[in-house]
Amino acid sequence: MNYTDLIASIAFGADDSSRITVPEGWMQGRTTYGGLTAALCLKAALPLAGDRPLRSAQVAFVGPASGELVSVPTVLREGKNTAFISVRMTGPEGVVAECIFAFGTARESSLDFSNMVAPVVTLPDETQQFFPDDRRRPAFSHHFNVRLAKGGRPISGAPDGEIVLWLRHRDEMAPMDAVTLLSIADSPPPAAMSMMTVPGRISSMTWMAEFLTDDISTENGWFLAQHIAQTAQQGYSSQAMRLWNSKGEPMMVGRQTIAVFG
Repeated sequence: MNYTDLIASIAFGADDSSRITVPEGWMQGRTTYGGLTAALCLKAALPLAGDRPLRSAQVAFVGPASGELVSVPTVLREGKNTAFISVRMTGPEGVVAECIFAFGTARESSLDFSNMVAPVVTLPDETQQFFPDDRRRPAFSHHFNVRLAKGGRPISGAPDGEIVLWLRHRDEMAPMDAVTLLSIADSPPPAAMSMMTVPGRISSMTWMAEFLTDDISTENGWFLAQHIAQTAQQGYSSQAMRLWNSKGEPMMVGRQTIAVFG
């Protein structure tokens, strides 16, 4: 099932809840891929947000998301311009994700600047594939085209934990919106994995993403992502994430905490 059909399969209830059973092709091991989990929670929150654009997302990946997933949104606070909405996603065994989304309309401001400059890299068509062997990649990753502009592949013994990648949905009908952007931004494995020399299991624990614009657009579906592992200690890694569109315009910044087993 491609991304567009998957999103269209969400069933919304009269109580504002939404339900979906994610196919095996969108799984990462025994759980739904984290970016999709966050995107499904956001999709549940949108009907309560009105026409306010998403400004930030805070996601806790509590447990494996599989089976029928039910997302229940709750308005925490709503004003004229902003709204805070929480979403709890549950599966057959209990809570699997907890999210808080902040929405806000654009307003006039004396401040208007950006110093988030995109790295200088080759164009997507001139950049090598990130996954050279289709047989050795997570199931969900087959839905994305990922190309490595800088850094090392997972378990390559790279000297540092910085990777720069071009990302794109293989589904060319994927809409350009916040749900799609959230669904793709977490598609690469943690940057610290490039420094590993032997396989080890990893698991995302938390993810914070700030949306820097309500004009989510790009050419040919490509976004440029930079992930930097800033620490890896005591079995946990913390990484910074930045994302631009194909023109080098800032789209998102984020942070992620990852459990590293190995």
